[in-house]
Amino acid sequence: MSRLLAAALTVALAAALAVGAALGVVALLQATPDQPNTPLITYEQAAQGS
Repeated sequence: MSRLLAAALTVALAAALAVGAALGVVALLQATPDQPNTPLITYEQAAQGS
């Protein structure tokens, strides 16, 4: 019976650790600020008069 109890506790601990890790990753992803959408290369607009 002790092996069954140890296996059940191991499964419960692994599940709790997986849920905690998932919640931690989600919290980290939401904590990062959004990157500005600025282009790396800009082109000059040609004059339309010619």
